[in-house]
Amino acid sequence: MNWFLQGFYAAGLMLWQTLWALVFGYTLSAMLQVFVRKEQMMEHFGRANLHSMGWATFLGAASSSCSYAATGAAKTAFKKGAALPVALAFMFASTNLVLELSAVLWVFMGRLFVLAEFAGAFVLIAVMWIIVRLTLPKGLEESARQHSSKEESGMMMGCAESEGDARPLRAKIRSRESWLAVAEAFRMDAAMVWKELLVGFLIAGFLMVLVPESWWQSVFITHAPTGIRLVENAVVGPLIAMASFVCSIGNIPLASWLWSNGISFGGVVSFIYADLIILPIILIYRKYYGGKAAVYISAVLFASMVVAGIAVDLLFSAFGLIPRGPRPPSAMETVHLAWNYTGWLNVAALLAVAWFFFARHRKTDPHQGHGS
Repeated sequence: MNWFLQGFYAAGLMLWQTLWALVFGYTLSAMLQVFVRKEQMMEHFGRANLHSMGWATFLGAASSSCSYAATGAAKTAFKKGAALPVALAFMFASTNLVLELSAVLWVFMGRLFVLAEFAGAFVLIAVMWIIVRLTLPKGLEESARQHSSKEESGMMMGCAESEGDARPLRAKIRSRESWLAVAEAFRMDAAMVWKELLVGFLIAGFLMVLVPESWWQSVFITHAPTGIRLVENAVVGPLIAMASFVCSIGNIPLASWLWSNGISFGGVVSFIYADLIILPIILIYRKYYGGKAAVYISAVLFASMVVAGIAVDLLFSAFGLIPRGPRPPSAMETVHLAWNYTGWLNVAALLAVAWFFFARHRKTDPHQGHGS
């Protein structure tokens, strides 16, 4: 019973430590969904070229961080004609380049890992694009598109699938209706991710209590030639993510724990990226695109994650950015309840959440205009 309570206590502390960052990130995400018009961007999702890949990455970063919603949104884009690399870039950016993930990553692991997350994300998208261009089996993309046309995603894409608002940005910012739409977008994102977040914090909390440090040191090679350790850690990181079933922001607390217990810098990065190849997500790929395409997509993403982790490790090592010496304790071990700036920020965050959930989206009568 003692370890059981300790696991819940550790999970609760982590949630308290990051609550304000979560609310801040999802608020910015909701604002982007409402104020950035996406319909015209989707028109550029056809062929896989630098232009379309760039738009897909930007649009994904402006979307929800829920892994399940990201797969549904990518499937919708793919069904409407987006090339496979473009759809995958959008899906990856939707979970790994979003503001809320960066906010939580900053709180748990610091700005260096935020920089690594962003740098590695662009490496991953480029590697994924190259792999698909070189290895995509003939006819697989078309068969996957035909399969996707038979399935309805059942996923909500937030405001990306709402009616377009062609008003100028200044008019939308001054409109009460737009801010009610922001509240609606926040509620939709929160409804999609709250289970993932709670599961992620609980798993991290119980792993901290139940799994001894020696076990992690046996999983990750720490005393071997640099090249072997680099590759092994970058491969094992995604495998642990797949086994943990934790996706999106929920894997950041566990990433902090892994870093303090011996995983390499690149291994942490590849672990964070692996939220899109956990078993439930792979089963969704199978439903959306068919069995062969699901295996291919999962393999491409896994290989891209490993290469991106290795590349980030080498790049940051070359510039002397990887911390050396004894690892600091995980944020999960050092956090404690105290009334400080975190408490005040959380109070402000809870007040914002209260407004988001009590505000009711009311469509403006078209005869009344769009005034605030």
